[in-house]
Amino acid sequence: MLVLLMGWSCVAIGLFHLVLGNAAIPGAAHAGTTIDSWGRFMGASFAGYGLAWLWAARQHPIPAPAVRWLAAVFLLGGAGRLLSLALHGRPQGFQIALTVIELGLPPVYFRLADADERETGAHRSRASGADSST
Repeated sequence: MLVLLMGWSCVAIGLFHLVLGNAAIPGAAHAGTTIDSWGRFMGASFAGYGLAWLWAARQHPIPAPAVRWLAAVFLLGGAGRLLSLALHGRPQGFQIALTVIELGLPPVYFRLADADERETGAHRSRASGADSST
């Protein structure tokens, strides 16, 4: 469920940025055409990133390596925001909240990444154990 939520959230956010351009970025409504072009491109890329999460969610079991890689990319985005904060100072408050999410959520995914594989393996072990006892 968490992988699906991440996927749909990223697709929605990406499409929001693709459609609204600068208006989707707090404090950047009048940032100009270059930033608008970049933001719309990044919105499309983020929507694609969300589709990768949705792809992972549709696998059975959900592949732990895919979840770890996708979470690592999300963490890298948070690290980029930290770098920006260190180099340029405090951004708009919503960006701080996003940084907290981008740094806090990946460890949850890293910890839970193989949960579906473990659960599927446990079901298989129980099923094969039941088969061998009959």
